[in-house]
Amino acid sequence: MSNPGIISRPLSYADKLELRAAEDISLIVIHCTELPDLTMAREYGEQIHYPASGTGNSGHFYIDQDGRVEQWVDPLRVAHHVAEMNQHSVGIELVNRGRYPHWFDSRHQLVDEPYTQVQVDALIALLGQLTKVFSNLTRIAGHQDLDARMIPSEDDPTIEISRKTDPGPLFPWLDVLSETSLERVEGHG
Repeated sequence: MSNPGIISRPLSYADKLELRAAEDISLIVIHCTELPDLTMAREYGEQIHYPASGTGNSGHFYIDQDGRVEQWVDPLRVAHHVAEMNQHSVGIELVNRGRYPHWFDSRHQLVDEPYTQVQVDALIALLGQLTKVFSNLTRIAGHQDLDARMIPSEDDPTIEISRKTDPGPLFPWLDVLSETSLERVEGHG
């Protein structure tokens, strides 16, 4: 997807990711990086988690807190960003520390960093661009909507916590949905 407002910074393994048809794309998944900045997100994104294919986990687009939008994976490639939903989805990561650095500690599950207005505005603009390019793109979900698995916490295995909580309680769903034609999906859809 070529757009002068989007900075193209392909991951080192981006060309190894599976190709797909534009018609296959029907869902946007909103994430937060759960890292303090874009630099750390990039370091994580470059890590190889699947040695057989030489690829890792990442979203397609990253939106920094200053509103800068970067594309790390072409939407016509399948990025690894949400379990069992990658084939037909585009992942958008918003830089936000989330539960960092205690992701799985039951005492640190409160997400209290708000998204910046310029970040939300950039997201809304990106969603508008994507819905114009991909005719079957009609749905949007948060990562926590699609991955509701519970896991034992690291500090006390008798306490279960959500594996994924992003984009979290401070994500402005009403504002975003009022500016897009996308329908929110909750549950494994």
